[in-house]
Amino acid sequence: MNAKSILFATIVALLAGSQICRAQLIPILGNQRAGTAMAQFLKIGVGGRAVGMGETFVAVANDASALYWNPAGIAQMQKNEIIFSHVNWPVDVRHEFFGYVHRFGGVNAIGASVTSLHTDDLEETTEFQPLGTGRFVAFGDIAVGLTFARKMTDRFSVGVTVKYIDETLAELHARNVLIDFGTYYWTGFGSSRFAVAVVNYGTNIKPSGTTTFRDGTQVSSFQDFSPPTIFRIGFATEIIQNHQHQVTTAIQLNHPNDNAENINLGMEYWWKSTLALRGGYRANVDEESFTFGGGLSVPLSFFHLNLDLSYTDFGRLGNASRFSANLKF
Repeated sequence: MNAKSILFATIVALLAGSQICRAQLIPILGNQRAGTAMAQFLKIGVGGRAVGMGETFVAVANDASALYWNPAGIAQMQKNEIIFSHVNWPVDVRHEFFGYVHRFGGVNAIGASVTSLHTDDLEETTEFQPLGTGRFVAFGDIAVGLTFARKMTDRFSVGVTVKYIDETLAELHARNVLIDFGTYYWTGFGSSRFAVAVVNYGTNIKPSGTTTFRDGTQVSSFQDFSPPTIFRIGFATEIIQNHQHQVTTAIQLNHPNDNAENINLGMEYWWKSTLALRGGYRANVDEESFTFGGGLSVPLSFFHLNLDLSYTDFGRLGNASRFSANLKF
């Protein structure tokens, strides 16, 4: 076992095996903040590869899904890339993500992304008509982002995303502009890298519009709430890397402003750069634990296609499956 393997195994053992260490690093504090932030759709992970690794992607972030996880990651890419991701979320909710990354100038990259959360129209119910009133209500969320990243040195990259969001429920809208900021650093110790990202940072979000109650009363003033800001810090390295086999391990600490801190562990195995198997574990997250996934890399005439699938167990809430396709050219 080499030094990198020993280092990662030691970190995992300390986090997973010691209840004292878990109590200190992942305290059961912050749960009281649950439900205090809007735009929760921004917390749904993007990409079958990233989620298959237990969402430990802030320090991997070397494909177009970095537009979501860490904007500095797109500066690590060697080619232009398109990504499409689809999620079957619990209770018949669907989540889509489309992104494009374009490299230029050798050290610069720009990107654009669109995120959509949607479901079929919901039939309105009341206490007197619990089976439905015949009136249907529309629900949907959308976010549009622009990203710029640059390699400041051969080891250090930075990136920023500016995105516009719009949450819609019936006649009400909640709109705002948020910012993601990320850094990416190669340590020089083998292939290990260290990354930090702050996502969904901005001012409070307040719904606008007018809603009418059954008695005819109209309300057009609502309370504002914070966006779902998350601080992510991660470490990743390859413990095996040769022509036939590559094993990437990653660990990530997440600090959301509307819940308790949590730690993710993930691993990815590639066989001959063609077939991938992935697994991960999320600690201190209600109703979430293990994730699994796989991928296939297919070189074609003018581009390279990656297909990825993942599965997430949500316990009593069911499960979520993801499919993503990455096109590199």
